[in-house]
Amino acid sequence: MGRSNPFRVMLTQQILPGREREFEETWLEVAPIAAARPANLGASLIRSASEPGTYYIVGDWIDEDAFREFESSTEHRESRKRLHALRTSFSIAAGTAVAHLPGAGAAEPSTNQVNHQK
Repeated sequence: MGRSNPFRVMLTQQILPGREREFEETWLEVAPIAAARPANLGASLIRSASEPGTYYIVGDWIDEDAFREFESSTEHRESRKRLHALRTSFSIAAGTAVAHLPGAGAAEPSTNQVNHQK
């Protein structure tokens, strides 16, 4: 995994009915704030295939201290307010990745990008 194992943050959010598209668009607007931090390794927004209105956000950081610094920042608190207005519930789990096993179908890092579909 490179120099050290990343600190992974996994959020589960239930979105207000009918506000899912707005949530996706808002996340795309606020996520670059975290992505601009040098300690941020990237994030994904995932729409549940089995639970309508449920989304998962998975983000990786170089370490827990870097994430906690961002988490306590004014810019994060402001972004969080925008997302909070669109959800009915929220939970977070976080920890240090201890292993990663790329699958046979894994693409080269430069071509393994997911684009938001409208």
